[in-house]
Amino acid sequence: MAKQFTNSGDKDTRSGFGAGLLELGRTNPRVIGLCADLTGSLKMNDFKEAYPDRFYQVGIAEANMMGIAAGLTIGGQIPFTGTFANFATGRVYDQVRQSIAYSGKNVKICASHAGLTLGEDGATHQILEDIGLMKMLPGMTVINPCDYNQTKAATLAIAEHEGPVYLRFGRPKVANFMPDNQPFEIGKALLLREGKDVTLAATGHLVWSALEAAETLAQEGIEAEVLNFHTIKPLDEEALLRSVAKTGALVSAEEHQIAGGLGESLAATLVRRQPTPQEFVGVNDSFGESGKPLELLKKYGLDADHLLQAARRAMSRKA
Repeated sequence: MAKQFTNSGDKDTRSGFGAGLLELGRTNPRVIGLCADLTGSLKMNDFKEAYPDRFYQVGIAEANMMGIAAGLTIGGQIPFTGTFANFATGRVYDQVRQSIAYSGKNVKICASHAGLTLGEDGATHQILEDIGLMKMLPGMTVINPCDYNQTKAATLAIAEHEGPVYLRFGRPKVANFMPDNQPFEIGKALLLREGKDVTLAATGHLVWSALEAAETLAQEGIEAEVLNFHTIKPLDEEALLRSVAKTGALVSAEEHQIAGGLGESLAATLVRRQPTPQEFVGVNDSFGESGKPLELLKKYGLDADHLLQAARRAMSRKA
């Protein structure tokens, strides 16, 4: 059965984070905002203006921001740190590992401008390794929502979750298609489209591409099942296994390095529990480059056309 998802208008996922944070300001007095000189880019201005006594501008001092956030949790606050994904992970990995993950602090690491779709800023800022870095940390929850609505819902949900969280989102305007009242349950993948021939398991911006690919496949008589893995850790292994038990073939799709990303987590599950042919759509051991987001996705093999090709390869490998 094919569910219908309609793009209600392109919106950037970072604005979903900003809207969620503002709502948390109204509903949860324990929520604190911290930013490393990127308040506008992280869409934290509304929170800052509405709750100036609960917002800290730390400047270009990301490591210090993580330490401050860890300290705030000791007093029962729920700190949300905001900066670019490159700076929230690679630049401060030691502080995140030692002061937050190892210490089990209730810090929400909120990271924008992730992946190739950062676009013109180029390889130095287009981090494609952050999911791997963060999912390897014991106790770290890793979330990568697909659109504005889901990013807002995820922002609200992580405030209720006890423990460190990495929330990843992006800069460009992308399709906004998830229902605005869709509950967000950490660790539970969403079945967006039912099918019997191949499973398309996607995360982040590539969920919409997976739906586009499934629609094209349907015109060829191929029924693709689409799963939205908004949570990469903890992984919803049961949703994956239920799907591949029907389809017998899997394509993973992510705006991240193949090494260390969603696809590897899915593959590890299948190897242990249900071996299944799998094809990977992701960046293959390469840095990005400056360019327009959609052109970069196409060049690096992350668009709907490449999902189609991967689906056909996966199906051809069925026993």
